[in-house]
Amino acid sequence: MSTILVIDDEPGIRTTVRDILEDERYKVVTAEDGIVGLEAFRTERPDLIVLDVRLPRMGGMEVLGEMKKLRPDIEIIVISGHGTIDMAVQAVKLGAFDFLEKPLSIDRLLTSVRNATALGSLRAENRRLKRVVREDDAIIGESAPIREIRTLIEQAARSDARVLITGPNGTGKELAARRIHALGRRAEGPFVEVNCAAIPDTLIESELFGHEKGAFTDAVSRRRGRFEAAHGGTLFLDEAADLTPAAQAKLLRVLQEMRFERLGGEESIEVDVRVIAATNKDISAEIAAGRFREDLYFRLNVVPIRMPPLSERPEDVPVLCSYFLQKLAQTEGAPRTISPEAMEALRAYPWPGNVRELKNFIERLCVMSDEDTISAGTVTHFLGKSGRSKPKAGRERPLVPEEFSSLKLSAAKDFFEKSMILQKLRENGYNVARTAEALGLYPSNLHSKIKKYGIGGVA
Repeated sequence: MSTILVIDDEPGIRTTVRDILEDERYKVVTAEDGIVGLEAFRTERPDLIVLDVRLPRMGGMEVLGEMKKLRPDIEIIVISGHGTIDMAVQAVKLGAFDFLEKPLSIDRLLTSVRNATALGSLRAENRRLKRVVREDDAIIGESAPIREIRTLIEQAARSDARVLITGPNGTGKELAARRIHALGRRAEGPFVEVNCAAIPDTLIESELFGHEKGAFTDAVSRRRGRFEAAHGGTLFLDEAADLTPAAQAKLLRVLQEMRFERLGGEESIEVDVRVIAATNKDISAEIAAGRFREDLYFRLNVVPIRMPPLSERPEDVPVLCSYFLQKLAQTEGAPRTISPEAMEALRAYPWPGNVRELKNFIERLCVMSDEDTISAGTVTHFLGKSGRSKPKAGRERPLVPEEFSSLKLSAAKDFFEKSMILQKLRENGYNVARTAEALGLYPSNLHSKIKKYGIGGVA
């Protein structure tokens, strides 16, 4: 049952509004002036306020401002018998949900109350879900490296300073970024992620900064970029070292000014965004090779955080296993444990895929094994089947497939691109639109590549 506080100096209005709302099964508290109303606001913690503008001792607009300072998310319906357009505009600017004129229409009042309480419930549910998400975003482990990471995250969350998170795949770079966002002042704002490595070079600037209609082929309408979507929150640039040189140059300027123009546009757009970047690459080597701008690195690397691989914190393996088993039990309903011998085998394994690989492996054990207590034999059996055991000395697997090893870099790139396009065309019945979507290309770009490589059989 929602609680509604009605503040009005006219006893007849208070009684009428209370009776109407109580008939709709709301709990109603009343106050005859602004001072009493503020006291009831603090003690009763109402879900909604119905507030008259003209009040003794403290005016309604002043009461509205004070309530919004104390609880910015509270919904307030302002009512007045002397309403003007200017007064309505002022009330909305101060954060009022609605402005109703006296004499009150019962239907209009009830509609406004229902809409306001529904919005309040939605916001409460959103906050609850965010709390659940924040719990799931916890950095699990008790090793010295993880305790240090948690301290760094808490320190970074206190400011809006840019953060650069480095570390191998599967170490939890995105988890760290989400944790910084969740603990900071922008927690109620959006968290927008961009995987810079997954977006084609030709589209990355449009993804980040948006475009105007007609800015390029297939730009059939205006589109907001990720920077605009992250306004008031955090933009997470995952795999930032894979940004194109052109995107790096524009990103550098945006970080300096926090303003930009969409592709094909002239309007200057100002945003309030915190930027967190991450990469699994050796950023110093990328700078030395000329693939990443040093000045951009200095802009991003205000607070550096290095996520340690699991091999540097093997003492966290039992803690992580217990956590993953507990989470699985919540959905599968069958609690499992791991025998001490099996745990030793898990601790001794190098985990090249880090925490992500360990999580997937624990899930595989629960799916493939019927044991209540998972044995060492089961663990070693599935570790052997994973195909990720440590390579023997002198038999290191080549990084480049044999068919590419004799080609120049440009020829190898063309060979791979043509093969990839052919494969996706076959998978999609030679439908260009579906194939382009699968490849992350615009159909016009795909047509150009089909023509370039002389691929036949396409309508």
